[in-house]
Amino acid sequence: MSSITIKVVQSKAELKKFVRFANNLYKGNNYYVPAIVFDELSTFDKKKNGAFEFCEAELYLAYKDGKAVGRVAAIINHKANERWQVKQVRFGWIDFIDDIEVSSALLDAVSAFGKAHGMEQIVGPLGFTDFDPEGMLVEGFDRLSTMALIYNHPYYPEHLKKLGFGKETGWLEYRITIPEKVSERYYNLAEVVKERYNLKILKLSRREILKQGYGHKFFELINQTYCNLYGFSLLTPKQIDSYVGLYLSLIDTRMITFVENDKGELIGAAAAIPSLSVALQKCRGEIFPFGWWHLLKAMFIKRPKTLELLLIGVRPDYQNCGVNSLIILDLAERFREMGFQFAETNAMLENNDKIHAMWKPFEKEQHKARWVFGKELL
Repeated sequence: MSSITIKVVQSKAELKKFVRFANNLYKGNNYYVPAIVFDELSTFDKKKNGAFEFCEAELYLAYKDGKAVGRVAAIINHKANERWQVKQVRFGWIDFIDDIEVSSALLDAVSAFGKAHGMEQIVGPLGFTDFDPEGMLVEGFDRLSTMALIYNHPYYPEHLKKLGFGKETGWLEYRITIPEKVSERYYNLAEVVKERYNLKILKLSRREILKQGYGHKFFELINQTYCNLYGFSLLTPKQIDSYVGLYLSLIDTRMITFVENDKGELIGAAAAIPSLSVALQKCRGEIFPFGWWHLLKAMFIKRPKTLELLLIGVRPDYQNCGVNSLIILDLAERFREMGFQFAETNAMLENNDKIHAMWKPFEKEQHKARWVFGKELL
């Protein structure tokens, strides 16, 4: 029986192998969507990723017979641990061949890292923050993945269960059919909400978003909206700067909606993007030398019929006031004008009734589910 060797990623060459490992593992898989390679490399760069201000991490590659057969990141998010009063080490970016010795060795390495830093529990898949890929797919293995979320083989969760991990929390995802015409009732509700709370919808150009600081306002709103969701840690100014640059470089601003109150305060916002799944499959996540063309084409030239709903947030004091209806109505109209027929939601916590209720008026299919697994460190 061949032994498994675990190596800490230290060099740039090893980091590139770590980042590209999944692309090789899933070669030929019709549902896996590669991450953007240069973005992944930046995620693990301590100078570029603001999460390293409050996180520490170690990356591992597993080898068998001299060949890379698995990878995993061990992460301690000190801010999240303090916020939630836990001592957790996270495992993320976990991929492995169907060999229980490999998955066991990878998770043992994360556990050892956690114990060395005084942690008491191992949980994952989670990233540095909620804006990294999280949650292991447990349902929907035969559905095309999205740019923002994890795809994994069906044997992954089976390995975790065999290794003594249990469910910590779960997310659901929907495929929404964009209606040809939104119900008149929705229009009436939107008008009532606007008048009652003195709200207005803003559609801004990229230049206006940058010049007037709406990119930063958006992510500050996300901080307020998501602060009580599982494992969330507030974004720092450095992280917000990074996300503003990334999202604004990708998004068609027609697919961003802002809602302000009569004081000029941003109280709601949402952003979506044409699905880049097929484009990323074509270029295997490599932007250079020619991969950028596939992405540009999908975003602005020959858009797919499906879009991805990236972020939606409503300030806590305006939740349950119908603000979501304003946002969804505005976006639904524009989505149809742009030729979209379907929308993929982001992962939504199973117990987040408010966000699930938002999709009740629409024809939808709950087609994917994912879990975070956990285990006590003994």
